[in-house]
Amino acid sequence: MPQGHDYDWIVIGSGFGGSVSALRLAEKGYSVCVLECGRRFEDDDYAKSAWNLRRYLWSPRLGLRGVLRLTIFKDVFIGSGCCFVGVSLVYANTLYRGRPAFFRDPQWSELADWESELRPHYDVAEQMLGVVDYEGIGPADALLREYGEEIGVGDTFANTRVGVFFDQPGVEVPDPYFGGEGPARAGCRRCGSCMVGCRYNAKNTLVKNYLWFAEKLGVEILPERQATEVRPLGAADGSEGYAVTSVRSGAWVRRRRRTLTAKGVVVAAGPLGTNLLLANCRHSGALPRLSDRIGHVVRTNSESVQAVTARDDRRDFTNSVAITSSIYPDPDTHVEVVTYGRRGDALSRLFTTMTGNGTRVTRPLRWIGAILRHPLRAARLLWPGKWSRRTVILLVMQTTDTAMRLIPKRRLLGRGVRLQTEQDPERPNPTWLGAAEQATLWFAQRIGGIPQSGATESVLNIPATAHILGGAVIGPDPERGVVDAGNRAYGYENLLVCDGAAIPANPGVNPSLTITAVAEHAMATIPQSGMTESALNIPTTAHILGGAVIGPGPEQGVVDAGHRAYGYENLLVCDGAAIPANPGVNPSLTITAVAEHAMAAIPPKHGAEIQHLPQAARPAESV
Repeated sequence: MPQGHDYDWIVIGSGFGGSVSALRLAEKGYSVCVLECGRRFEDDDYAKSAWNLRRYLWSPRLGLRGVLRLTIFKDVFIGSGCCFVGVSLVYANTLYRGRPAFFRDPQWSELADWESELRPHYDVAEQMLGVVDYEGIGPADALLREYGEEIGVGDTFANTRVGVFFDQPGVEVPDPYFGGEGPARAGCRRCGSCMVGCRYNAKNTLVKNYLWFAEKLGVEILPERQATEVRPLGAADGSEGYAVTSVRSGAWVRRRRRTLTAKGVVVAAGPLGTNLLLANCRHSGALPRLSDRIGHVVRTNSESVQAVTARDDRRDFTNSVAITSSIYPDPDTHVEVVTYGRRGDALSRLFTTMTGNGTRVTRPLRWIGAILRHPLRAARLLWPGKWSRRTVILLVMQTTDTAMRLIPKRRLLGRGVRLQTEQDPERPNPTWLGAAEQATLWFAQRIGGIPQSGATESVLNIPATAHILGGAVIGPDPERGVVDAGNRAYGYENLLVCDGAAIPANPGVNPSLTITAVAEHAMATIPQSGMTESALNIPTTAHILGGAVIGPGPEQGVVDAGHRAYGYENLLVCDGAAIPANPGVNPSLTITAVAEHAMAAIPPKHGAEIQHLPQAARPAESV
């Protein structure tokens, strides 16, 4: 253990950002502890049906200790993961890179050319998460492709990029990703229940990659521990370390309060958890130097979730993975087809009769009017039998610049603050998307189905999202952001935010891969510990390569075929940063060979001789 502290680093949260942080810190030789609010699940522990609320939903004070947390505010209804390895257990496997507008957003664009800066980290994230293109066209995909062709964007139709192992369905094989160093895996059965919880060892959740290796390197994970305070030890800027206090998640009594100390802290509790923790720390005086921008620039991916339910089950929309294809009706709008699989009929309770655009006054009235005009259709929606196999869910996301705030409000009972939302008056989050309604009505007409909106959207004018982002965002200074370009909190040493709370703009697509890449970028700035022997056992896809790669010109690379930097004389890059592709094996020999190749291009110094070297040690051209 580090002298004077329980650990070198404490990571709060085990989702995409937390898992990346835990592995990379351990790889650099640090001792690491992860505090996770949710419980630990093995594949067999997932709910067999979403009707099993005790195993599916997370509300521990009600005895529900599942994987999905539903949170409603006055401006947004949020679905988020709350369990060991975070949302990766319950997300839709979908792993896209951010859209071009995301990298150019003014919230962070002056800090770097983010598309180039994050490219090598996206590469590593894709390798670690096993990203592939989904193959196959199911009934929902065929309909989406037809819709795209009809509105003139058929060329944008594509299968999704997903983190799933596709091989012989249900057949277990030795680790296919990490040269045998990872866990055994089984081929996807295409049951569609990825978001209820994959019971078949096919989904590339974080426990099968990042946290698998983190635990092999000695990372200690403490599930069902909710962090309640982060406070500096000694120096006010945290340079002497931090004390992190946690309690048993959801406990009414016997909360088992415990305090651990560390040199540094990574906050990665998910956007809601991170914003609540930091808001409490700032308002209690534990972290008074935090930027007052905490809670600002909260994004939802400008999202709308709709559904269409066929009147019969001649088509089965569940024989796939959760999300299988998408189109772009315009450059800012992304439409995906979604399923919860046959185990997801309980999710029908989150949808109701569609209403059009309106306000908090008019939409409930329109909803009542729609039910009165079509009572039989509304009654059919009350019967959940075979709902999933008969239903296409449409997820619509946009890159438009919209935002809200998470405002701390003092609790009426107990200590601390709670969070409430407030729309940004200049760029409010939309409560209705015309592109979503257009697609939903087309699908309904095409299959003779019943169009639906999210229940909170139709009845309360509150849109739903599974992609809440921001609140502790990257910005150029503490007046505009909470963390800098390396995810380090302004005003503090060794305090980082590495989850969706730091994402400063709408990616316009499912954000998990972007969160992973940004966390990889942040961890790359952390220096090595004095003890790095543990890194020797990390497989090739856990080694970061690239960033100053070989390319045919300065538009496509940083160095030429001889490792010479474009634009300069006698300036070379001769390490893993120059490697332009994944070797597929441990890269050390490749790095060595490529450096030998570069050095062979350097002419000998005038008058120098190399004959004194043993023949076996001479460059290839000299042998």
